[in-house]
Amino acid sequence: MVESVESLALPAPLTAARRILSVFSGSIGNLVEWFDWYVYSSFAIYFAHSFFPNGDRTAQLLNTAGVFAVGFLVRPLGGWVLGWYADRRGRKAALLLSVTCMCAGSLLIALTPGYASIGLGAPVVLVVARLFQGVSLGGEYGASATYLSEIAPADRRGFYSSFQYVTLIMGQLLALAVLVVLQRAVLTEAQLQTWGWRIPFVLGALCSVVAIALRRGMEESEAYADVATRPNRARISILLAHRREVLTVIGLTMGGTVSFYTFTIYAQKFLVTTTGFSPATATAIAALSLVVFTLLQPAVGWLSDVVGRRALLLAFGLLGTLLTVPLMKALGSAATPAGAFAIIMTALLIVSAYTAVSAVVKAELFPTEIRALGVALPYAVAVALFGGTAEYIAYWLKHAGHEEWFYWYVTACTAISLVVYYFTPDTRRHGKMPA
Repeated sequence: MVESVESLALPAPLTAARRILSVFSGSIGNLVEWFDWYVYSSFAIYFAHSFFPNGDRTAQLLNTAGVFAVGFLVRPLGGWVLGWYADRRGRKAALLLSVTCMCAGSLLIALTPGYASIGLGAPVVLVVARLFQGVSLGGEYGASATYLSEIAPADRRGFYSSFQYVTLIMGQLLALAVLVVLQRAVLTEAQLQTWGWRIPFVLGALCSVVAIALRRGMEESEAYADVATRPNRARISILLAHRREVLTVIGLTMGGTVSFYTFTIYAQKFLVTTTGFSPATATAIAALSLVVFTLLQPAVGWLSDVVGRRALLLAFGLLGTLLTVPLMKALGSAATPAGAFAIIMTALLIVSAYTAVSAVVKAELFPTEIRALGVALPYAVAVALFGGTAEYIAYWLKHAGHEEWFYWYVTACTAISLVVYYFTPDTRRHGKMPA
């Protein structure tokens, strides 16, 4: 049972050991949730025919990408509900609820029979499962971004908050690692196509149970405990008083989320359907690039504590606007795995200037009593509109014979965000978190 806010007392100041343990517990839960989320995309090539049996490979992937987008479209609901809950009942309580929802979604996918057994019931249940997971992640980002920012020392917020994307990427990387192991050492191609794709969803559900246990031992953030007894917190009317900040979150997320999903999620399939690599080779390239991308996050987060957040966001916006089209064209004609890896890493190095500071910038825009909702809801709206639909738009344009239009779409989104970055003050110096 969730402890009432009235009974909360201010905790003793966190020691370095307790702070690190809390960050670890929160981050592991975040990793598990993103693993569950990304398993869907990583294994789509193998299970698409089970839920959508008619049509060629591109048409089947288009259907699964559509369901992927549906999960994103419900994320604003999760951002609203769980963001409000995190500001009302605590960051810890919201993080426990989000991982429970993710566990339920993974179990549904793992246990649902295919189209051949239950007909239209199969894609319907798949959609329901993704709705559970979408609600989960809609609230997870806001609660975890807020928690990591609040638990960090003031002069290390960029570094600590960068672990938001470290665990996010590690979840995706772990999903790819499971895929590589199953592809190369455990199952045949036929086994993966028929039943093997269910294994990672079972693993995700089991890991969610472990994450729940770990999150029960987390410390609540001092910033939340300090405002826990104040009345009228986390109301939408309070959020509307911060309209500029809400619109800023949407604008600064737009280009970053499209670029992130383009060069991580979509790139793996792009290497198969456009460049012409085998699924196993494409997976290996994607996995290696994500390892390096993960290692970049703390370094760039630390850099933001030194030079500020705005400089890095401007670097991402400018380079992303200028180089997205050339990089996508080069990736489509890459002749070797090494060349493809180099192109993707160039893109991800640019994207790191957004991902490593994304969480802390959003958290620093809002006061404590509305922070989780202020981060979660507009971020979820932006990701639903631009990140979750990126892969679908890419497949739709490819199916229509205009694949290169997608490259210009990503460029346009990044250019709009660049304008937002230019007019946004550096939140390290001018934010609403105490120095």
